[in-house]
Amino acid sequence: MQVFHRIGLTGYKRGRTESERPHDSEAGFTLVELLVVLAIIALIATLVAPQVLRYLGSARTSAAKAQIKNIESALELYYVDNAKYPSNDEGLKALVTAPPGETHWNGPYLKTTSGLTDPWGKPYIYELKADASGVVIRSLGRDGNPDGAGEDQDVAN
Repeated sequence: MQVFHRIGLTGYKRGRTESERPHDSEAGFTLVELLVVLAIIALIATLVAPQVLRYLGSARTSAAKAQIKNIESALELYYVDNAKYPSNDEGLKALVTAPPGETHWNGPYLKTTSGLTDPWGKPYIYELKADASGVVIRSLGRDGNPDGAGEDQDVAN
């Protein structure tokens, strides 16, 4: 007995008869085949994971550099409006909310305070230079300690 199946719009193909079909015990994968596939996936993961983590670390450092540049731009706008940078006591929060007694404040210069934390979740360090000629904005990196290398390196303007 011949069985024909329609395949798409192009025509027909000859199907299998009842005696030609595989038995249920022949269908599926064996345990060994599944273990081989899992071993291959695990091998690929062990080779790829360190590279992905390395890219993630450098991406956070790059994000910190970009955020510092954004904060610098906001500080320049603050300086234009107020003829001075925020004091060390006022800090970077002066970019979001007006410091008390500031009459020329025309902000917010940053929309939210979330831009004031580095990619590792720590607040940026803000210091007004001693001669008030500029500011230093710094992140201490992943470890939160001065200096370091790789993802632990300091990022500053």
